[in-house]
Order: sequence, then structure tokens, then C-alpha cells
Amino acid sequence: MIQRIQTIYLLIVTILAVTCMSLPIGAFVENSSISDLFNLYISRADGVKDYAPWALFVIQLLSALISFVAIFLFKKRIIQMRFSIFNIILNVGYYISAIAFVFMLKGDTESFTMNWPICLPLINIILSWLAIRAIGKDEMLVKAYDRLR
Repeated sequence: MIQRIQTIYLLIVTILAVTCMSLPIGAFVENSSISDLFNLYISRADGVKDYAPWALFVIQLLSALISFVAIFLFKKRIIQMRFSIFNIILNVGYYISAIAFVFMLKGDTESFTMNWPICLPLINIILSWLAIRAIGKDEMLVKAYDRLR
């Protein structure tokens, strides 16, 4: 059962979560200086790192770990579905906390521009939902085979 399509979905979710953890998700523009917002820290224009948004990193780390562990729970499909549901909740929470951090940290800056890695948790939500559907189909198939025995 490890060769199923939900394994591919969960593996892609893991890779995208690690990618989102390591790339800047946005930038604050202030008086012609740019501060990059990473999931773990803010890199100011003068080289100082502020570790205020560390919670974003933790959420993506948990998302990557949960989806990776869910891959190996192929014999326990219900738990695998619950892990995927929790992963969706984590990624929605990621967006809520990212919006909160942007509004808290914006302060006196002129603007905030988003980078493309901010879209990766949305892709994770979609892929986790597809994995839940595939796991549900497998569960129905196994129950149908058990009825035939």
C-alpha cells in the first residue's frame, strides 16, 4: 500500500513544506531598504536578524513531519486520514498566523510584498485533501473485500 497515489501526494506536501520553510515569503519595503521575511526570522537591510516570526517555521516544520509520518501509516488508513486533516488545519493556521505577523511587524514600513513561496501552503491544503480522498477510496475498497470473504 505504500505505492499508492496518496503516498505521492503526502511526499509532495512534505517537500513543499520544507521548501516553504527555507525560502523568503515576503519583503517589507521601508525608505528604499528591503527586509526579507522568512518563516524563522526577518533579515533586516543592515544584516540584523529578528526572530519574531519563529511560529511560522514551527507550523511548517510540524506540517512536514506530520505528512512524512503519515506516509508510513499506510496500514492504519483512518489515522493517516486524521493526520492529513490535521495537516490541513495546520496550513490554514499558517495563513492566519502569517497575516497576523505581517500586520504586527509592518509597523512604519511603506509596504509588504509577497513572494511565491507563500502559495505553497495552499498547494499543501489541496494535496492533503486529495490524499484524504484517495485514502478514503482505499478504505472503502478494503471494506468491500472484507465483506466478500
